[in-house]
Amino acid sequence: MLRITLTPDERVAAQAARRDPSRTPLERDRVEMVLLSPGGWSPPAIAAHLDYHAATVRHALKAYLAHGLAGLWHQRSGPPPDTARREQVTQALDRLLNQPRTWTATQLAHALQAEGIQLSTRQTRRYLQGMGAKWRRTVRSLRHKQDPAKVERAKAQLAMLGKGPPRGSSSASTSMSAASAPASR
Repeated sequence: MLRITLTPDERVAAQAARRDPSRTPLERDRVEMVLLSPGGWSPPAIAAHLDYHAATVRHALKAYLAHGLAGLWHQRSGPPPDTARREQVTQALDRLLNQPRTWTATQLAHALQAEGIQLSTRQTRRYLQGMGAKWRRTVRSLRHKQDPAKVERAKAQLAMLGKGPPRGSSSASTSMSAASAPASR
């Protein structure tokens, strides 16, 4: 039978953890399992009392024996966050955004590739959002590619063409008088 013995200091720490509001209910239940074990409760009895499976209780007791209270807390799945890479990417984005130009997320992703950082456009947007970077939609225009001399010539030619009288209309007045108005039935 799996049974735990607690020192007075360990018991005080476990009771404080059981009442800790920052812990999830599952974590507080695991602490309760550890606190019931020294009282002579078997894992199946603890499981029946707390409405868990006996294997869950055994798992919690073994985790406590191996790691103490830290073994009872929920461990985040997956690898830990890579803070060094995150810092590298945010510093590179800061440098790029401080340049006097307008960037799209795709352009930033390509610029980061030149610095040896591989990010997709979507990941670049997430980093920008995390940094609190403000953005606005760029204006789609070809004004920056136009030759001013050619623009002036085209405007002059359009002004000369101008609009004439509407097609198919004669200069004679086509107003109807009261005498020629259709008769009403």
